[in-house]
Amino acid sequence: MHQSELELIRPEWPAPANIQALSTTRLGGVSEGPYAGLNMGFGSGDDIDNVKANRRIVSDAATMPAEPVWLSQVHGTLCVPASASSRGMQADASFSREPGAVCAVMTADCMPVLFCTEDGEQVAAAHAGWRGLSAGVLEATCARLGGPATGIIAWLGPCIGQANYEVGAEVRDAFVRHDRAAVEHFAATRPGHWRADLAGLARQRLRTLGLASISGGGWCTHADALQFYSYRRDGVTGRMATLIWRES
Repeated sequence: MHQSELELIRPEWPAPANIQALSTTRLGGVSEGPYAGLNMGFGSGDDIDNVKANRRIVSDAATMPAEPVWLSQVHGTLCVPASASSRGMQADASFSREPGAVCAVMTADCMPVLFCTEDGEQVAAAHAGWRGLSAGVLEATCARLGGPATGIIAWLGPCIGQANYEVGAEVRDAFVRHDRAAVEHFAATRPGHWRADLAGLARQRLRTLGLASISGGGWCTHADALQFYSYRRDGVTGRMATLIWRES
């Protein structure tokens, strides 16, 4: 698989022309074994030199203006500036108003969410698994962008789909406590278990905030082993990266 041609997902969303964004797949890259392909994650257990090579491949292909600000993701809600001082910080989202600063999150079933303002002046990226999503990571990220939510554009990247995401009562309750309407995004399977629609839950949260433009979704990382890494499917596996920056 590591010999496959590089394939990057470019968001189809109404972002201003100066906004650059992408999500990697596992296609392309030099990693082998359970990480085969374009593994972007240092913490995955893969050979560090292979991950560095994969990151260089993406940087060159996307002509990135700077090294992404990689975070130490902890399934929380903290959103930090995409600056040198934030590198390696325990946080799950970053934002920037500076041209050339690259916001980055890594996923392998959790959902990456990208944001920009309609004037093209600000960007952000958030890592949203069920814990972060239910706790408010998307709300926290939008708050860092400031201004009215109606002026924020969002894109939902590849995550695990509802058909393959069975959860227990603690997950369902975390969302329903916040908003009873969240029940529509859980389909009962067996006693005490439901299949959760992570992308649907994110859309609901963003619409409640007031965002009018929410694009993306529709992938399932668990179902598509050729294109995506999936922690739930494979356990030991690689990570995809989702990146965004603004040009001046």
